[in-house]
Amino acid sequence: MNETGQDRLPEARHVRLRTLILIRWVAVSGQLVSILVIHFALSFSLPLVPLLGAVALSAAINLLATILRPADSRLSDGEATLFLGYDVIQLAFLIALTGGLENPFAILFLVPAGISATILRLRSAAAITSLVIICATLVAFLHQPLPWLGIAPSLPPLYLLALWVALVLGTLFITAYAWRVASEARRMANALGATQMALSEEQSLSALGALAAAAAHQLGTPLATIAVVSRELESDLPASSPHLEDAKLLVSEVARCREILGRLSALGEGEEVEPFGRLPVSGLAEAAAAPHRNDTVTLEVIATPSEGSDATEPSAPRRAEILHGLGNVIENAVQFCTNRVEVVVTWDDQLITMEVMDDGPGVAPSVLMRLGEPYVSSRRKSGRMGLGVFIAKTLLERTGASMSFFNGRQYGARIVITWPRQVLEALSADQRDVKLHG
Repeated sequence: MNETGQDRLPEARHVRLRTLILIRWVAVSGQLVSILVIHFALSFSLPLVPLLGAVALSAAINLLATILRPADSRLSDGEATLFLGYDVIQLAFLIALTGGLENPFAILFLVPAGISATILRLRSAAAITSLVIICATLVAFLHQPLPWLGIAPSLPPLYLLALWVALVLGTLFITAYAWRVASEARRMANALGATQMALSEEQSLSALGALAAAAAHQLGTPLATIAVVSRELESDLPASSPHLEDAKLLVSEVARCREILGRLSALGEGEEVEPFGRLPVSGLAEAAAAPHRNDTVTLEVIATPSEGSDATEPSAPRRAEILHGLGNVIENAVQFCTNRVEVVVTWDDQLITMEVMDDGPGVAPSVLMRLGEPYVSSRRKSGRMGLGVFIAKTLLERTGASMSFFNGRQYGARIVITWPRQVLEALSADQRDVKLHG
């Protein structure tokens, strides 16, 4: 079994220009204060002209970027890469003039690498990381001596090599870890966005059904009056009347209108006082399964109390989250079954359970252990996004359900959805307060 496909969503990678400008102002301020304090307060002799020139250039680029583009504009991946690449080169220039890797501030090479991992695509983040490693390697060999007071201590080459190795490994680790965490956050945000869209669409369809049923009910009375009058006109007109054909056409069109209104009323079947109504849990399973019935698959809903229980069948609200979530699971079962899908609904005094079982090949173990997470699919090569089960799980959990995924003892997949009976029965049919949180 697998998730149904969803439209591919763009990953939220673009960063606002204001964010990078603010980070650079912090860096420029720190660099300026550090240079002035070290040179004047601590009496270290630094090459002030090139150092302050590099800091002034960064400040000028920041001011120019602020003037030329609105601060709220978003940079493309390439633009953000160039922005951070300049920061790496500027930092390498400052470090090279002040002792190379012997300078404690060389640790700041980790900053642009870490930032790139959180806002750039993998290829761009790898480019910034490579640039950091190249610059760190260059300044390890090409640098001015650290301006010590008095005789400069001689650091062993092995220690300098260890500094370089530590900086390189730290850059790689922090970049990889930050990119992984940021990537998971982006994936989850996109998946929750898809869930919200699916819920919104289901709510719109449910609302449309309720409005159609209400409209059919309101139009039924005047249409019945028109039907009576048109039949009377037809019977009163003589056979030779030129208007008899028009009267017959009117009667047939009225009958057609009544048939259409009957179908519209069926959209709201089971909905009484509340807009979305309540149904027995077996009826709710039937409503979720109805759109997925076809001539090639036997789709059966079986409802029975749990063994040893004589509890009456509970009712549940006809909510979009339940219909869409359960329908998504049933749709997957229909897609992957061989001939048959069963939806077994059981209940007792404490729990309400729906088991969706198919006679297909089952779920691969590598997929089964992650089923329910976003972007998990055995059909990614076919363009599937792997969001269907995630959306179903998220929506059903909003109603108090829990989901478990298994393979059958002999064949097929088995998904078990369980609600505490008290929670599901107490759930309101009003969906206006539904929200999703990451």
